[in-house]
Amino acid sequence: MTAVDVNLYGTVHGGVLMKFVDDVAGAAAARHSGGTAVTAAIDEIVFSEAVRVGDLVHAYAQVNWTGQTSMEAGVRVMAERWDSAEEAPVRVATAYLVFVGVEVGGAPRPVRPVLPETPEDERRWREAEIRREHRLARRRAIQAARREPR
Repeated sequence: MTAVDVNLYGTVHGGVLMKFVDDVAGAAAARHSGGTAVTAAIDEIVFSEAVRVGDLVHAYAQVNWTGQTSMEAGVRVMAERWDSAEEAPVRVATAYLVFVGVEVGGAPRPVRPVLPETPEDERRWREAEIRREHRLARRRAIQAARREPR
């Protein structure tokens, strides 16, 4: 991270990290689906540690869940502190994003399924389904509230 990435507190802007997360998750979604995948939602992003100028930042993404045309990617962001090479990398953020596979014209297209292979993959799948159900329930509740007379 460089000086152009910092906020008034001398740490990296959350928005800089959010773009990085979206780029990495988008690459994982596109690779998994074999084509263009667009961000449909950012379910959650949690910043757990500050990133400082000079830190080396790494992001790791994995597709956790797939539907017919959508998929969830999880991202883990780690930082290596520039001033302490012996120190282990620090987790600085975790995020979950939803992508939709799209055709050239922009219409949704089917994506290949995720097939959980390990207990960790199965845990990620189950948790992604919970996040999806919460997202859909929130959408239904908001739509119902908008229909209610005042």
